[in-house]
Amino acid sequence: MNGTVYLVGAGPGDPELLTLRALKLLKHADAVICDRLVGADILGFINPRAQFHDVGKMSGNCQHQQDDINHLLLELAQSHRRVVRLKGGDPFIFGRGGEELLFLAQHGIPVEVVPGITAASGCAAAVGIPLTHRGVAASVRFITGHLQENAGLTLDWRSLADPTCTLVFYMAVANAPAIVEALIRHGRAPDTPAALIHAGTMAGQDHAVAPLWQISALIDAFKPPTLLVIGDVVQLYARRDAADTRPDMPAQAGAPSRPPLPCSPEFA
Repeated sequence: MNGTVYLVGAGPGDPELLTLRALKLLKHADAVICDRLVGADILGFINPRAQFHDVGKMSGNCQHQQDDINHLLLELAQSHRRVVRLKGGDPFIFGRGGEELLFLAQHGIPVEVVPGITAASGCAAAVGIPLTHRGVAASVRFITGHLQENAGLTLDWRSLADPTCTLVFYMAVANAPAIVEALIRHGRAPDTPAALIHAGTMAGQDHAVAPLWQISALIDAFKPPTLLVIGDVVQLYARRDAADTRPDMPAQAGAPSRPPLPCSPEFA
């Protein structure tokens, strides 16, 4: 009989932002297929006896094609009971989780999706930026900062000019100058507050806040993955050092100090 594939969101990086369901699955996985954007400290929760596959992709160096990953998931599900597909953020927000779900369903493989905190909400919260705010932003849009095969961005730029809508561009480093130019050209005010956030929620977190027109001059100081947040909500952000956000709960590496979670019947 085929095993089950669990499409698990690892959240934005801080291991304490994992869901309890994700933690339980990692501890009892028989095989794990892991993305590059999963926080390093989260890997310490994986069952040490699990078969581990690193299929991380980097811009310009896609050693692992999506079709290869799909077939690896299928192969592992045919020989392992619990297969965890571990993804940074949420598997259904720019995580190709939908593609993997459809592929596995076509081959009769049971799939469970375990949501994770997506980078937009997790990283923005880490620097004190509310993505919506009464009287400032009534909506928020998540937008990919690059397209398949590194194709150029073809977006409805005019619809992105609404000043009451917060924009969050994922993986924005390569195309940030083009994004800024297109938004301003189609009506977004050049002095709109904007933020760049790298490694949000993690020890190496870095961010910069500036008017939209200045973002292109700042982007070279940021490495992927970096989020670009645009909107008046950015001016509400609280300046605070990442090391001082939770003084009563110091950052932890590896396994947590808390007692282990009880095992549910399905893992008995």
